[in-house]
Amino acid sequence: MTDFPLRSAIDDAVVVWSVPAAELAERLPNSPLIVIMHGYGSHENDLISLAPLLPAGTIAASLRAPLVAPQPIVDGFAWFTIGRPGNPRISGLDDAAASVLEWLDRVEAACGTPPSITTLGFSQGGAMAVHLLRTAPARFAAAVNLSGFTVTGDAPGDQVLAEVRPPVFWGRDVADPVITAEAVARTEAWLPGHSTLTAKLYPGILHGVSQEEIGDVTVFLQAALGLGDPAGAAEAPAPAPAPAPAPAPAPEARG
Repeated sequence: MTDFPLRSAIDDAVVVWSVPAAELAERLPNSPLIVIMHGYGSHENDLISLAPLLPAGTIAASLRAPLVAPQPIVDGFAWFTIGRPGNPRISGLDDAAASVLEWLDRVEAACGTPPSITTLGFSQGGAMAVHLLRTAPARFAAAVNLSGFTVTGDAPGDQVLAEVRPPVFWGRDVADPVITAEAVARTEAWLPGHSTLTAKLYPGILHGVSQEEIGDVTVFLQAALGLGDPAGAAEAPAPAPAPAPAPAPAPEARG
């Protein structure tokens, strides 16, 4: 079974921040915010490990997707229903995007508005990273799509994106066993006309990420956000093994 109830809120209580929550009101108005979104069947504690490798001076917030992934997945979450293989319904992404935007409203009301907001996601989260840009282009400075895709249909900001062409990073492996060829072809056709695209291939990562890719993401964000040298990320000891989410559960191959 792959159907969920729709339009659930982001749970503020389980958001994982890269800085102490008590410091957000002081630091967020002066720090670019990176909103991190995990893949299907995962959770908010997965990709926050990437935060120390991102540009120094940024603040990362890792969200839990609002839907509970169905069996056989245990303790995992999803941003939208899988739907037709490689092409989930855009309405599911619209619902999830609305929930993320409402969460951002709450954050800004409590802690102030950051100088910029970037979306970063893996797989389903990568699709969300792009879809948030499509939904509210004026709200986001850039998007990072790791092993993700775009979906069929029109979004409110598509025409604006075609004119403004915001920075988008898309990293993947041509041998990714999860994201369908249809989804890849659609993304290859859509992104160049709606973004200033940085597209990179990483042979051998399959449906995952690598330290090399995150290093490229850091350089991309440094340029896209007009930041100085990401000294903290550049000088950080290399983790072993390279940071990578666990392989996505097989059901994600359908969406």
